[in-house]
Amino acid sequence: MKKLILGKRHVFIFLFSILAISLFSQNEMSGEMFDLAKIKSGVTNKRISSYDRTGGNADNMSGIKPGEKRTIAEISGKGVINHIWITIAPPPAELNRNDIIIRMYWDGNDYPSVESPIGPFFGQGWNEQYNYSSFPLNAGPVNGTGLSCYFAMPFEKGARIEIENQTNRNIDAFYYYVDYLEMDKLPNGMGRFHAWYNHKLTNALPDGENEWGTLGPQGNNTTGENNYVFIDTKGKGHFVGINYYVHSPTPMWYGEGDDMWFINGEQIPSMTGTGTEDFFNTSWCPKEPYTSLFFGYPRINNDIGWLGRTHLYRFFINDPIFFENGIKGTIEHGHNNNLTLDLGSVAYWYQDKAMMLPPAPTKEQRKLMPFIGPSEIHKWRDAWRKAKGNSPTLWGNE
Repeated sequence: MKKLILGKRHVFIFLFSILAISLFSQNEMSGEMFDLAKIKSGVTNKRISSYDRTGGNADNMSGIKPGEKRTIAEISGKGVINHIWITIAPPPAELNRNDIIIRMYWDGNDYPSVESPIGPFFGQGWNEQYNYSSFPLNAGPVNGTGLSCYFAMPFEKGARIEIENQTNRNIDAFYYYVDYLEMDKLPNGMGRFHAWYNHKLTNALPDGENEWGTLGPQGNNTTGENNYVFIDTKGKGHFVGINYYVHSPTPMWYGEGDDMWFINGEQIPSMTGTGTEDFFNTSWCPKEPYTSLFFGYPRINNDIGWLGRTHLYRFFINDPIFFENGIKGTIEHGHNNNLTLDLGSVAYWYQDKAMMLPPAPTKEQRKLMPFIGPSEIHKWRDAWRKAKGNSPTLWGNE
C-alpha cells in the first residue's frame, strides 16, 4: 500500500513538474507575468492628462473646433507609452467618432505611424458605442464610453499624439490619460507601434453577388486580386492584430471571404485561410456577441440574416505574423470577391523603425453607408413581382 501511495505521489509530482515547466515556458515566451515580477532600474512613471491645471474640476480639453488639431501629449527622450484612456462628449448621436482622427508620431518624425478615426482605433467601428473587452483594447461602461489602450508604444527620440476634429461641430469635452515610462535606455529590440485605418465600399462581380452559388456556378480566386487590404507595409516587423468592421446590405452571409497573406514581397499568398469567421477564430456564420482576450464579435447585426453591421477582432499576441522585408494582409469580400460590402479595419503591428503609413481614407471615402430596412426590402420585392409578371398571388420563391 505504501509503495502504491508513493508511486501515485511520484506520478503527481512528475505531472505537476511537466505542467509547471509548460506554464513557465508559455509565460517566458509571452513575458507578461514574469516581467511583472522583475525589479527595474532607470524607469520613472510619467503621465500627461487633461486635468484642470488650476486645481479645479474642469478636467478636460474643451472647445475643439471643426478642422482644429490639438496635441494631447508631447514627450521628449526615451520611453514607452503603456496606457491611453479617452472619453469624449457629446455622445455619438451629436459627435461622429468616425470623424475624430488620432495620430501618433515617433522619434521626431513629421509623419504619423498611427493614423485612424478614434472610434475604429479603440474598437468602435461606426459612430456607435458598445461595451467590449480584449487583451490590448477595451471599451467600458457606461455603454462603451471609456476607451482604453494597453499596446506598448516605445520611442527613443520623443513621441507626440494629436487629435483632429473633422466633424461638423465642436468637441465639447475631451478627457484623456497618456501614461508612459521614462527610461534611461530602451531595452534591445524594441519595435515601433503602428496602426492604420482603411475603408472601402467593395465592388460586386459583373455577374452579381453570387454567394453560396445562389445565382449559378462560382469562380475561383488564387491570386488575391481585388481583395480588401488591411495592412501593406515595407520593412521588418510583426503583425499583432486587427479590428474588422463589416456592413452588409444583403441578408446573405458576408463571411466566405478567405484571408490571404503576401509576406516579404510574395506575388502569390503563402498563407491562405478558409473563411472570414475562421480567421477570427469563430465558426458557422456566427450571429451572437462574444468577447475574449484575443478574438471576438462584440457587435453583431440584429437584422434579417446577416444584413447590417458586425464588428470582429483578433489579436495575435502569442502568434504574431513575422516579416523581414514587408507584408500585405488581405481578405476577400465574399468568395472570389463577389459581394458589395462597406468594410473598415484598423491593423496593428510593430516594425524595427517608425514607418510612413499608406494614404489615409478621406472623410468622404470613409463615409458610412446607411442601413437597409424593411421599406428597401419591400421595394426589392415589388421590383421582383413586376419582373415575374405581377401576379396577385406571387409568394417569393417562384
